[in-house]
Amino acid sequence: MKSLRLLAAAAAAAILVGAPAAGQQGTSALKGHNTSAPVDVAADRIEVQDRADRAIFSGNVVAKQADLTMNASRVTVAYSNSGGIEIERIDASGGVTVRSPSETARGQFAIYDLRNRLITMLGNVTLTRGESKVNGARLVLNLETGRAVMDGGARSAPGTSEGGGRVTGRFTVPQRNN
Repeated sequence: MKSLRLLAAAAAAAILVGAPAAGQQGTSALKGHNTSAPVDVAADRIEVQDRADRAIFSGNVVAKQADLTMNASRVTVAYSNSGGIEIERIDASGGVTVRSPSETARGQFAIYDLRNRLITMLGNVTLTRGESKVNGARLVLNLETGRAVMDGGARSAPGTSEGGGRVTGRFTVPQRNN
């Protein structure tokens, strides 16, 4: 049953991000995103923990890389310091929004793994493109392939309505002129 849910989630994500034709993989506007582009960060406060090779930005954080923009309350940038600072990972929390030219993803947390070219979002995630929307517990965006996969997470406790372990979506359809 779980594999069926994941398959349905992948199909929903493919529809949302514009599947080219039936049976083909849908792609995100971030397919081929340049993860080597510089990352510009602005925030109300920064704390550099040089011995730990990380910087913590807080308060109205905006991080931009090429066509990708991430907003959050708090962002931790992990970097290597061998012959120059190279960002390896960005962890964001607190009302995270990730935007591309045609898509917006929102969640409570995001992990941007620059080496593996993946963005993982967690916690009441919504992926929107135009009027179409998919909701779930976790979204994984592969920036190399453009593949977007949403899953519903664990089932909720009996008697509660949160979570439900399902992915939901609403998709626009072509309008006919009668």
